[in-house]
Amino acid sequence: MTYGEKLPRRRLGRTELMVPAMSLGGVGVGGLGTQVEENEAIEAVQYAIEQDINYIDTSPLYAESERRIGLAIKGYPREKLILSTKTGTHPEHRQDYSWDGTMWSVENSLKLLGTDYIDLLLVHDPDDMEPVFAPRGALEALKSLKEQGVIKSIGLGQRRHDYHRRAIESGRFDAILTFADYHPIHTTAARELLPLAKKHDVGVLNGAVMMWGLLSGRDPDELIASGVVDRPAYEVDAARQLYQFCQERDINMIGLVFQFCMRQAMIDCTLTGAKNIAQIDENFTAATTPLPDSIWDELDALNLSAIWEVGEAAAKTDH
Repeated sequence: MTYGEKLPRRRLGRTELMVPAMSLGGVGVGGLGTQVEENEAIEAVQYAIEQDINYIDTSPLYAESERRIGLAIKGYPREKLILSTKTGTHPEHRQDYSWDGTMWSVENSLKLLGTDYIDLLLVHDPDDMEPVFAPRGALEALKSLKEQGVIKSIGLGQRRHDYHRRAIESGRFDAILTFADYHPIHTTAARELLPLAKKHDVGVLNGAVMMWGLLSGRDPDELIASGVVDRPAYEVDAARQLYQFCQERDINMIGLVFQFCMRQAMIDCTLTGAKNIAQIDENFTAATTPLPDSIWDELDALNLSAIWEVGEAAAKTDH
């Protein structure tokens, strides 16, 4: 049985796209912040597809990701794949949410991905939403492309909840991608953002759940000491407790993280930035290996998100 067959499929809001509850993000295979050989990255994407993980998210920001994914998907029936990419963060056009900048970005993505349409095009990490909504801005450009069938749906990839709220309530966005705000040590997205998205039938993608390696299953103190990960002390405190929790119960931490996210019914798909076949196997095996039912009540009792929030508030006060 493939990984995709083991995972539930969920409707991504009003896009009507049926996506695996866990799928492949393009950061790792693109080589952003990590070393990965081109053949290794291409083979990883093809392996994911063969494992029925047919939704792939990427961005012009992610180094060689779009080009490598384009090479990897050649020969696969396009209608069996779900592709999403982004606009506004291409290294040559950062924070360009104009009509012309958006059109250029989408055209470039189509060329690199080797496709004539994109299933979901997300406005990516705007510092200010005004240019996105402005006349002749990104949103108008994406609406025009959607009417032409060049893109099938429009989304916002961003961490700020107020920006997501505006996008959702505008009625002009079909999906959102939130990151680093729903995982076992931080769950603020569940307070207002996820319920609001579901109320408006806006799909939800969940990224950066491994917290850039902090929740990868290695001792957080060792990660920090070695310089592999650089995160604020309050995040490390919460991660340390989760690590100890898993060690005491002989629980796979990677599995705990991904399964925790997939248990949230208001999230349609959680992404992994696996960069090669070995990481895909590690992550998806952990995500599809059942954990004891009792573990979730025990985890809830720790209230790790509160540890994060208290520490975060103290850090803001200090500054």
